Amino acid sequence: MTTLAERLGYDNNDRLLIVNCDDLGSSHAANAGVYDALRHGTGTSASLMVPCPWARGAAAEYRGEDVGVHLTLNAEWDLYRWGPITHAPSLLDGDGGFPRTMADVFEHADLDEVRRECRAQIERAIYWGFDVSHVDSHMGTLQLRPEFFDAYLDLADEFRLPLRLSGTETERLIGFPFRSLAEERGVLFPDHFIFIGGNGVGSRATVEGAMRELKPGVTEAYVHPAIDTPELRTMAPDWKGRVDDHAWLLAADGLKAAVALHGVTLVGYRELRDLMRAEPAG
Repeated sequence: MTTLAERLGYDNNDRLLIVNCDDLGSSHAANAGVYDALRHGTGTSASLMVPCPWARGAAAEYRGEDVGVHLTLNAEWDLYRWGPITHAPSLLDGDGGFPRTMADVFEHADLDEVRRECRAQIERAIYWGFDVSHVDSHMGTLQLRPEFFDAYLDLADEFRLPLRLSGTETERLIGFPFRSLAEERGVLFPDHFIFIGGNGVGSRATVEGAMRELKPGVTEAYVHPAIDTPELRTMAPDWKGRVDDHAWLLAADGLKAAVALHGVTLVGYRELRDLMRAEPAG
C-alpha cells in the first residue's frame, strides 16, 4: 500500500514533520510570534482562532502563509474571553464567552449550533482571504466525542481539508476509530502526532525528545509561539511557554538544529490539502 509520504512525492522511509503554530488570532502577541515563526523560523503551518478579537488583525497581516482554522468552542482563560460568531446560546457560559472546559461543552452544546458555528468559522476565514490549508480543534474538543467528531469530519470532507488527528495509540483510550472513519471518507491526516501534554504549551523538550525516535511518514508537532508583551503576561497563565516556543523556533540552535541533526524534512499542511484535492474523494 502506498504510504502518505510516497503520495506526497517522498521516499517511504523519509521522516516528514509539520510544525503547526496554534492560536493565531488569539492576541497581538500570538500574531507577531506565529508570523515570525512562519516567515523566519521553523514553523511550517498555523491555525487561526476565528472568534478571537485579534483574528481580523491576523487576516490583515496574512501574506499567503500555510494557515488552517483552529475550530474553537472553548475560551479557557479567566481574564480574556471570546465567544461564538453565530447565534449559539448553548455555546455560551455564564459570562458571555465560550465555556472554559470541554466538559461544559459536552454537557450543554447543541450539535446543530456546533455545526453552524464551525462552518461559519471556516467560511469567515475564507472570506477574509485565507487560503485555508486544514482544520484542527482548539483543546481537541471536536476530536474526543463521536457526535462532535462527526461534525469535524463532515466539514473536512465538504471543504476537502486535511485534519489534525491524534495517534493510533489514542483510539482505544478515546473509544472510537476516528482515524479509520476519516480514511474511509478520503480525508487526509498526518501519520503520527506528538502530544505535548499538560495544557499543550511549551513544546521544546517534548518535540526535541521525540525527534530522536521520529518514525517514517508525516508527523505533526504543535507549538504556541508568541512574543513577550505585558498583554500576554496578563491574560495567559502559560505565557512563559509561549514565549519559549517562539524563541526555540527562531534560534539557530533550536528546532532548526534538531531537524538538521536528525535528517528530518519540514512540510506543511498545504501539501496534504493539495494531495487530498487531487485524489478522488472517499
